[in-house]
Amino acid sequence: MKKITLLFGALILAIVVAKAQVSQNNIIEEVVWVVGDEPIYRSEVETQIQQMKYDGQKIEGDPYCVIPEMIAVQKLYLHQAKLDTIVVSEGHVNQEVDMRLNYFIEQLGSTAKVEEYFRKPMKEIRNELAEYVRNNNIVQEVQSTLVSDVKVTPAEVRKFYNTLSKDSLPTIPMQVEVQVISLYPQVPQQEIDNVKAQLREFSEQVNSGEREFSTLAILHSEDPGSALRGGELGFVSKATLAPEFAAVAFNLSDPKKVSKIVETEFGYHIIQLIEKRGDQINCRHILLKPHVSMKDVDNAIHRLDSVRNDIMAGKFTFEEITPYISQDKDTRYNKGIMSNQNTGSTRFEMKELPQDIAKAVAKMQVGDISTPISTIDVKNNKEVVMIVKLLSRREAHKADLVNDYQVIANMLEAKKRAQILQDWVEKKRRDTYVRIKEDWRNCDFKYDGWIK
Repeated sequence: MKKITLLFGALILAIVVAKAQVSQNNIIEEVVWVVGDEPIYRSEVETQIQQMKYDGQKIEGDPYCVIPEMIAVQKLYLHQAKLDTIVVSEGHVNQEVDMRLNYFIEQLGSTAKVEEYFRKPMKEIRNELAEYVRNNNIVQEVQSTLVSDVKVTPAEVRKFYNTLSKDSLPTIPMQVEVQVISLYPQVPQQEIDNVKAQLREFSEQVNSGEREFSTLAILHSEDPGSALRGGELGFVSKATLAPEFAAVAFNLSDPKKVSKIVETEFGYHIIQLIEKRGDQINCRHILLKPHVSMKDVDNAIHRLDSVRNDIMAGKFTFEEITPYISQDKDTRYNKGIMSNQNTGSTRFEMKELPQDIAKAVAKMQVGDISTPISTIDVKNNKEVVMIVKLLSRREAHKADLVNDYQVIANMLEAKKRAQILQDWVEKKRRDTYVRIKEDWRNCDFKYDGWIK
């Protein structure tokens, strides 16, 4: 139902590992900076240094100068948040913390092993993560408020572009535009009936006390993200769940009973309540997916192969036949042209395309149409057969104003936002009491005037 990427998880893991290392090394505690009424402890600095080393981040300059200044800037933002009474949703904080703790448990095997690894109880690990997440979200909220009005005009973008040297322009990787005609092989009704019958059997076994829900989830659930945890999803809000799933899960009240069968875009589920906490819920589920038969996949392949041959024979064009054949609602009425959800454009870098489409496109010339591809549609997790046409290819190049206007505009917006934030920090620093311990002052700070 949901996943945490390895990179994201590793970063959070680094934070907690660093804190554990600081504790284990018995670092002597002392206040090294004071910003407003907020102290910065030596342990905070050591934690950040350990974290960045663990994550392979290079620290430009003396760590004992760079890191406390970074923490000081964060405290300026947190102080402003207090003045502006900016708060973040505790439900959202708890949700993020639960997701990260679930990642730890998944990586290390159990709650006990997580506590053993970090040498502290789960409650303490949770509190540290909650503080980190809360502060980070507050800082982001303050920054977003400060730069919310940043806009650029075409005239400003042109003027900015003319000031840039060729070396400072970003290199745009090769980009392609592709068209697709997609068919979704029909799942046989007997397969759906078999899946439902198996889920009903699981429900009866749990309700009668014959089997544990978590055991059945480990053995049978087709959700790889939760199966190893006995189907447990961790605390989540309604917004993070499929609507049909949420409607049933949030109406459960008896942790000993199993829900009715729920159909979502992912397949068919049964759900067991674990605990409700405010506007969040923790539950287990078992997911089973009806699978199409090879015969139906082969029929779709043969049909699209025939369509491809007719296009190449000139009976009709790719664009003409797409709305009549394709079953992909996102592309069928747009000549089959795929849209990049990350950028809003129709251009894709090769790494942004679904793997099977990218593999086919890599061997094609502009105008070529692939043979039928059988793959999984990541949007709805369904088997799909498609033919792909390479509409255009633009080789790697330095960004230019005509073809890459939005890239240049984004650069200017980012520059404006960075300048606003830098000016704000400078002003806030001048208006805030700051004291730095004597032997922590001999530094080349990014911002002048910390020492008055």
